[in-house]
Amino acid sequence: MRFFTGLGVLLLAGAAGASGLWWMWGRDLPSVQDLDVLEFSGQTRVYDRRGELVGTLTPSLGSGQGVNRDLLKLNEISPWLQKAIVTSEDRRFFEHHGVDYIGIARGLLKGLLKNDLEGGSSITQQVVKNTLLADLEGARTPERKFKEAVLAYQLERNFSKNQILNAYLNVIYWGDGGRSDIIGAETAARAYFKKSASELNLAESVYLTTLVPAPNKRYKDFKGYRPLMKDLLTRMVEDGQITQAEADAAWKTEIYPAGWRIGWNSDGTLRSAVLERPERLQENITAAEQARGINRYQSLHYLQAVERELLPKIGRKALFGGGKIYTGMDLQAQQAAERASLNAQLPDGATLGLALVNPNNGEVLALVGQKLTGGRPSDWNNATQARRQVGSSIKPLLYTLALEKGWKQSDTVLDAPLQGEYQPQNYDGRWTGRFVTMRYALDHSLNLPTVRIAQEIGLNAFEDKLRQLGLTPPPDAGLSLSIGTLEASPLQMAAAYAPFANGGLYYAPTLVRRMEDARGQVLYRRPAPQPKRVWDERTAWLGLDMIRGVVNDLTPWQGGLATRAQIPGWDVGGKTGTTNDVKDLWFAGVTPTIAGAVWVGKQDGGSLPSWAYSGEIPTPIWQQAVAGALAGQPRQTFQEPGGITYRVVRRVNMAFREEEADQEGVARDGSGNSGGGTFFSRRWRSAPAPQPVPEPAPQPDPEPQFTVPEAPQEVAPVDETPEAVPNSTGTDSAGTNEVPPQDPYSVPAPQEPYGAPTDSGEAPFTPQQPESVPVDPEPVPPPDVTPEALPSEPEAVPQDSGEFPPFPEGFFPGFREGDPQRGNGDAPPTF
Repeated sequence: MRFFTGLGVLLLAGAAGASGLWWMWGRDLPSVQDLDVLEFSGQTRVYDRRGELVGTLTPSLGSGQGVNRDLLKLNEISPWLQKAIVTSEDRRFFEHHGVDYIGIARGLLKGLLKNDLEGGSSITQQVVKNTLLADLEGARTPERKFKEAVLAYQLERNFSKNQILNAYLNVIYWGDGGRSDIIGAETAARAYFKKSASELNLAESVYLTTLVPAPNKRYKDFKGYRPLMKDLLTRMVEDGQITQAEADAAWKTEIYPAGWRIGWNSDGTLRSAVLERPERLQENITAAEQARGINRYQSLHYLQAVERELLPKIGRKALFGGGKIYTGMDLQAQQAAERASLNAQLPDGATLGLALVNPNNGEVLALVGQKLTGGRPSDWNNATQARRQVGSSIKPLLYTLALEKGWKQSDTVLDAPLQGEYQPQNYDGRWTGRFVTMRYALDHSLNLPTVRIAQEIGLNAFEDKLRQLGLTPPPDAGLSLSIGTLEASPLQMAAAYAPFANGGLYYAPTLVRRMEDARGQVLYRRPAPQPKRVWDERTAWLGLDMIRGVVNDLTPWQGGLATRAQIPGWDVGGKTGTTNDVKDLWFAGVTPTIAGAVWVGKQDGGSLPSWAYSGEIPTPIWQQAVAGALAGQPRQTFQEPGGITYRVVRRVNMAFREEEADQEGVARDGSGNSGGGTFFSRRWRSAPAPQPVPEPAPQPDPEPQFTVPEAPQEVAPVDETPEAVPNSTGTDSAGTNEVPPQDPYSVPAPQEPYGAPTDSGEAPFTPQQPESVPVDPEPVPPPDVTPEALPSEPEAVPQDSGEFPPFPEGFFPGFREGDPQRGNGDAPPTF
């Protein structure tokens, strides 16, 4: 009796445990019916916003991060390969019901006795893992194993063994082809033997099968893994898959995998085996792609993103069952973005991601997820899937938050090292020890003033604003968040910048407007885009004015970071970004009708060359893509809200709220102890812009100021001049190493950082010498202006004159001479 009572308790406990697992993990399982995509031929057509045909969705099956779109039916795959795979991967495939418990036990026993752990997953489980549970990325967790087992049973009940085997042969990962993964039987046959999957002989099929557990390792050691072919042939004979005569003939068959030079003996043994050109794998794949024509890969990443957006809404069967999908794509913009990617000049080993959105509704206009080369690009879409540190491209969001809280572009922030453990640095490791305007700090992408702004604004407020903009701040980032440790995709950054162009509204990016089935019935219709106000209209305009300054305030010779983003005839604003060790290069920007972002870096996260600057690499890509998208369109302007006026401050025309335009400036050091009412109001109270005056007589250089005030209340009138100054000890900013006398217009040598920066800041555009060391991001004079004509400190200004110190005729540092938007500062710009 006690035995039966105990058994009942165990059964109840087991049932309760199974119910608990189902409650946690079994309620949201994907549908196994999605795997019937092999029955469809890809007749779902995709159209852009104007009704132009973009392409056709092709059914696909995933394998890790890769996707196979060359799906074959089982009768299109060599029967030898089918038999070899079953014997090697799941000998009881035609006997079990999804999970092979005998195989699992055998694998565990072999691991214990022979220290040779053998996988116990059935072919059915591997199909589930690589398709329906691909989002779990193969993690060996109880959740994945539970879901895998449940779905394997469901798969066996809904599909035949041949259908499951067919799916498996289409999702097997067969190695790294170089530019793209080798996934599926057709791609593997083309890559390794330059033939179709149906043409593989027994020896070639056995070779490909022996690669499956570790293709990248086993491909590189033909001699070492050659005995595995003998073992597999023996087991195939034991299973009745082939005869002994067929096995013997296959062993003696000479095979030549791509890249290998092999010498054979008549008995099937090797004389020699040398891997000469492993790149032949990619060459064979490329040749097969070119034979099919490259047009089939146009808009590939956009089409893949459409697929990912619709799949959870309507399922695979409806998605690939035929019909029409209408998207927000602008085909002209997509083609321009792809041309920009094809033409992009990138460092060796680098790739890119590019996204363009409509700021007025959030629709995605264009996506390019890789550096295009003309062949089939990698399936990984950097525009939507990648998350990379954004560097200084985050700074406009912080500065605009400060403007929202009542700061003005003309308010000044101390450019000097911080106190405490966290010691970021400016790009070149130098600092001025002076108070610089917010506009100047953003134009030159200075890190030290930026971190001080974050200190005073508060990280919690900044994190909240980033979340409103669709971004996810990393936990415990600290002050480094202000200079770019946040990770985002180009699409996320494009959407976060769009409120600068539309008056402060954030739209979550979307791709699909609606889908109809083959009979014209609407399967999906996107709800009307719902904007979320993240900036009030005037704050958004002030932020826009600042990022237009980044593009237009400085010439290349003055150290302009984003001058190559300019599009003739169009208003442009934007910001560059660079991360530590030059791992990520960014440009994010806006025009009145397009917001976009470009990321450049290595797929594996490695460093780019030290000469790679964000103003030279991603910025021209953005410019070419956006200029191409705007070509032929009537010029539009940003819509300026009411209540905005302009003042010239330190030779730069800045936008202000009308009620704040003549308020005294505030000096800030990040501590919250701000000073005001000193020389700031005298320097820019009057609205008229300065006019050129004759060159003054040479003035003696003022005495350098060697101390940095900790909480200044009054500051002597200074101008934001190009050069940096040493600190009080005559050493560099780390307090070590002597600093030699510096020519204020010379290019400084690289200096060792004195702290632990989290963002590298920005380097200026250096068009003539891209291989040179990073130059000082401070502005330098144009070629026709000599250093003697620009005193390092301006002549003192009379107490109440409201005038600027004299400067050379025709030269206005801080904005471009003759610029139609900034002009000579006589009047507010017209946009």
